[in-house]
Amino acid sequence: MVCRVSTTLASAPAAAPSPPAPRRRTRVLALPEARWALASLVAFLLALPLDLGGAPAWTYGPLYAVAYAAGGWEPALEGLRALREKTLDVDLLMIVAALGAASIGQVLDGALLIVIFATSGALEALATARTADSVRGLLDLAPTTATRVTGGREETVPTADLAVGDLLLVRPGERIGADGTVVDGTGEVDQATITGESVPVVKRPGDDVFAGTLNGTGALRVRVERDPADSVIARIVTLVEEASRTKAPTQLFIEKIEQRYAVGVVAATLAVFGIPLAFGADLTDALLRAMTFMIVASPCAVVLATMPPLLSAIANAGRHGVLVKSAVAMERLGEIDATALDKTGTLTEGTPEVTAVRPLPGSGLDEDALLALAAAAEHPSEHPLARAIVAAARTRGLRVADAQGFTATPGRGVTAVVAGHEVHVGRAETPEDAGTTVRVTRDGALLGTLVLTDRLRPDAAAATAALTALTGTAPTLLTGDNAPAAATVATATGITDVRADLLPEHKVAALREKEGAGRKVLFVGDGVNDAPALAAAHAGIAMGRAGSDLALETADAVVVRDELVAVPAVVRLSRRARRLVLQNLVIAGTFITALVLWDLVGHLPLPLGVAGHEGSTVLVGLNGLRLLRESAWRSAPAQEA
Repeated sequence: MVCRVSTTLASAPAAAPSPPAPRRRTRVLALPEARWALASLVAFLLALPLDLGGAPAWTYGPLYAVAYAAGGWEPALEGLRALREKTLDVDLLMIVAALGAASIGQVLDGALLIVIFATSGALEALATARTADSVRGLLDLAPTTATRVTGGREETVPTADLAVGDLLLVRPGERIGADGTVVDGTGEVDQATITGESVPVVKRPGDDVFAGTLNGTGALRVRVERDPADSVIARIVTLVEEASRTKAPTQLFIEKIEQRYAVGVVAATLAVFGIPLAFGADLTDALLRAMTFMIVASPCAVVLATMPPLLSAIANAGRHGVLVKSAVAMERLGEIDATALDKTGTLTEGTPEVTAVRPLPGSGLDEDALLALAAAAEHPSEHPLARAIVAAARTRGLRVADAQGFTATPGRGVTAVVAGHEVHVGRAETPEDAGTTVRVTRDGALLGTLVLTDRLRPDAAAATAALTALTGTAPTLLTGDNAPAAATVATATGITDVRADLLPEHKVAALREKEGAGRKVLFVGDGVNDAPALAAAHAGIAMGRAGSDLALETADAVVVRDELVAVPAVVRLSRRARRLVLQNLVIAGTFITALVLWDLVGHLPLPLGVAGHEGSTVLVGLNGLRLLRESAWRSAPAQEA
């Protein structure tokens, strides 16, 4: 698990954080479903040119057999198990249809059907495995041991053995072992993994701290206030697991339709074979008609009606820096009618910048001189605010003087001697703006202040406007940051519904409130703290450049280049894909209905039945491939609903 680690405003060297935990990421080919699907696909691709090129059957026949066996044995086995439980799996119906196609010489059609199902199963298995990897990896954020103080004696104990009321000693550079309250000491804690705040937060006696967050310079004594099993980080894991196990209503509906369709086709096929036979029809004729019915009623065209538009949309989005994880995810993105956005790292870039330099009248300094003085004092520090101040001075081309006697105090700032004068730079106790206000003094006299805010993404306003046009309502801002900072970002982006100071479970509650009102919400975030909301939302998109592993794995899609305007673009593309899916389903349904009625009422020649079946399959496939065009990404109108 990768996480951002910030030092404090002090520059006294902090203890090095423990090395990152090893990544526990499942390899694709470690999954048996992926290996079998790959074997089936390779065999099919080797056989296809031989078959189409008129080669002897003995050259491609064994390859088709391998494709059938490798891709079909597992769904066939699952289907047989379902039969033992008196249910009919649609995958078994597909296997039967594929074998039926092969039995009347349509080996290629059956093999293609097998490959489609095998690949779909492998993708589903991979998505499930990767989500499980990320949930397990999240547990690495919380330390396994903590220093407990009992009667003045220190002992290292497993965090699982901690109890409410225990007193912990958290040294500089250590992660906090449990949710609790600071009882002694002052330090700055990087809690971006929980709240998403872009800079470390000063913690003093009486302040709450969270398990898994990183303490900077300054030792803290923390009283445990919550059982480790009920910590915020543990609740994040639980929320993600619960949301991942929950089936969407659409998925449940499709499963019911699949079951009924499979039973109906099997029953109808048996009837088409048995009824004429009972009235004296020829066995061969009855079998041929039943097999023709099985072919024309098989849902090959229905399968291709859905997948090409969605897969084409996925490919097109990928070319523009948006990775959509599955066809199901692409479809869900087009269903949303409301949006909610995180602030830090989503609407903003997640790094502070100097936005105002305010020398006091009578200080004798202008803006450049005040900034240069502050940068000289901050230059030895590695704190995010210090780096932002130094970067601002360099951007203006200012000379940063050397400093001596550099010292730092957690929560109070830095002190250094610059040009013979003692300069102190530290946070103001009462901020003047929505951002972080820093005071600059020289020999005890206040010279002025600097204001640092999280930099808004250049395309944030355009993206929120586009999302408003798509859904008919402005997005909601859900952030763990403070209310003034949230209000500043909301004003700049046209957002009116602002909810600040939220923990991860509060974001989930806000989403469930909207969904309880009948809305399908898209949530966009980037951090570990956003993962539960990404999992609980109808659809989730993560910002990829600085996004946490868990957020990237939990989200339905990832914006790789952090271009926020890609979010409304992929939603529009998804809506176009869903409309093409509907068009294709109508086409496929019309062909299947017409061919089935022809076979039942009249006499449908087998070659004509195969031609009609394959023709509808090709037609819906080509229709779906339209979304591969560049114009499909650029020209989708914002009002598409």
